[in-house]
Amino acid sequence: MAEAKSRVFSGVQPTGNLHLGNYLGAITRFVELQDTHDCLYCVVDLHAVTVWQDPDELTRNTREVTAAFLASGIDAETHIVFNQSQVPAHAELAWLLNCVARIGWLNRMTQFKEKAGKNRENASVGLFAYPVLMAADILAYRSTHVPVGEDQKQHLELSRDIAQKFNTDFARAIARAGHEAEFFPPPEPLIMGPATRVMSLRDGTRKMSKSDPSDLSRINLSDDADTIAKKIRRAKTDPNALPSEVEGLAARPEASNLVGIFAALSGRSAGDILKQFGGGPFSRLKDALADVAVDVLTPIGAETARLMDDPDHIDRILSRGAARASAIATPILEATRDVMGFVRAPHRR
Repeated sequence: MAEAKSRVFSGVQPTGNLHLGNYLGAITRFVELQDTHDCLYCVVDLHAVTVWQDPDELTRNTREVTAAFLASGIDAETHIVFNQSQVPAHAELAWLLNCVARIGWLNRMTQFKEKAGKNRENASVGLFAYPVLMAADILAYRSTHVPVGEDQKQHLELSRDIAQKFNTDFARAIARAGHEAEFFPPPEPLIMGPATRVMSLRDGTRKMSKSDPSDLSRINLSDDADTIAKKIRRAKTDPNALPSEVEGLAARPEASNLVGIFAALSGRSAGDILKQFGGGPFSRLKDALADVAVDVLTPIGAETARLMDDPDHIDRILSRGAARASAIATPILEATRDVMGFVRAPHRR
């Protein structure tokens, strides 16, 4: 089976209210990677239902993420854009890998502890086991690289552990079937860019999130120009002037966040921005940042809205992408089943 030399897989949950953190932390990197890798970009709707979702909202949000992908510059013809639930290999491989992963590994996943909180016993099994589904997402395509934020590194390490354990547990069967010893190559993380973790505009110590009750804490990709500018100008800062050197941002989370956002949106370095605005009031930086943010984000919002007006077009893109993704994942799943000893129906041999 021919494999791509370098294959990227990543996904975004369709949970609504895409914001600047999603754009800078994920989507911009997806666009950049298209030039150097074969890419599969997935709307991970199976992950979304680890907590209850309104069915109508899930449908809309799945299309909205897809539209934002396309509006931001992801090429669904050269690369593959699809939603996870249309490719059954994800769910089946997740079950097989559940039987390889260890409970102790999952017990160490900090995100489950954060999301379940004090209601751990009432959390869904899916929420507990979803890092294994994430491993299946990646390994179903023998992906070599995965762009991740700092908060997802632990889950990628779990994917690597699962891949290595599978390769070890089934080494004899893998060799007997003539596969490479690394049946599942352990995927490598790609952590890139100056704003991989975008923080709240109201609290520089907390990640920008759609769940924050204050809409002023985030810039939504659907915000118009006036709203974007207003939110930036009202962003929390500290009483001191901006530093002139990057080192001066230490212990100043709000200043660091705004400079990081400016750097990411403008393609400049934090040092270059501080050289221009250091020593001056935050208002100068905010005015310039507002102009840059409006220039970059409003065309994406407008194009996303235009695409959302034609849901059938989006659905066709997802369907074509799912067929192309299945063409890669299904043979890998079948090989996995063979290695594990499952008997195939005669017509599938």
